[in-house]
Amino acid sequence: MPRLSAVALLVSALLAVPLSASAAPVTVTNGTQFTDTSGNVVHAHGGGMIKVGAHYYWFGENRNPDNTFKAVSVYRSTDLKTWEFRNNVLTNSSAAELRLANIERPKVIYNSTTRQFVMWMHKENGRDYSEARAAVATSSTVDGNYTWRGSFRPFGHMSRDITLFKDDDGTAYMASAARNNADLHLYRLNADYTQVSTLVRVLWRGVSRESPAFFKRNGIYFLVTSGATNWNPNQQKYATATSMTGTWSVLANVGDSTAYRSQTAFVLPVQGTETTSYIYLGDRWAGAWNRPVNESQYVWLPLKFPTSRTITMSWHQRISIDTATGVVHGL
Repeated sequence: MPRLSAVALLVSALLAVPLSASAAPVTVTNGTQFTDTSGNVVHAHGGGMIKVGAHYYWFGENRNPDNTFKAVSVYRSTDLKTWEFRNNVLTNSSAAELRLANIERPKVIYNSTTRQFVMWMHKENGRDYSEARAAVATSSTVDGNYTWRGSFRPFGHMSRDITLFKDDDGTAYMASAARNNADLHLYRLNADYTQVSTLVRVLWRGVSRESPAFFKRNGIYFLVTSGATNWNPNQQKYATATSMTGTWSVLANVGDSTAYRSQTAFVLPVQGTETTSYIYLGDRWAGAWNRPVNESQYVWLPLKFPTSRTITMSWHQRISIDTATGVVHGL
């Protein structure tokens, strides 16, 4: 057998070591329209994310030029920058009542008992905002076609801006703006997540908070909301609790007076080998400058935690995200 040189042996040894599967940090630029791997604009406005395996799946609004419902589109990524379009999982041909409609703020959670992905959203008739209904769709695969399960007013209450939260024990909750956006209702969902089972409480009655987003950190529950000023940005506020069904704190400001010209869509935990970071996912709505929703931009900012129950959010034109380590910071 020929004798290998020391260099050749070293190269062979290096090649034998498995390469790390971790992705390199990526940079996301704020106040822009993101594009997918085909170069098309990402339409996931008012959306939310769910992680399945190594992929983050991003669901959101995709609208017609007149702002009526076109589809709920879904994209996936491992690094939160490289987005692959997967499917229009719900469209205006999915059900008769969707032919002319508005579908807003779709959110998806997984039910491990039924093995179904369950989507909740805010539904209107496509002409005005008089319906104020919650709606549900389900699928056996995260990015497959979703089956429309219908729309309704929970216990007869109006239901507009909406979000979902699944707790560690599998209990799921829905929150939505009610009474012409004056109140925020918190509901517990039933076992299969397709209906409300209990109106847990009315949060901040008469204060007009919308665009809710829950997350949990070290046993503390957080809820971020905006004021109700149509397309125009306003002061985001947050509250905390030690239980979803318990007493929530008074509202406190986060970010500047316009959330850097954005509105809350979702708060995403990024759990890695070193830490878990939390990213504020916001929409800079194009309606604020009289343009269609599909021209809206995205604002993603890292949340910081001075104490266990306080958060701060500063402006960064760009942020760095490392989904392998969980490290997210402004640049």
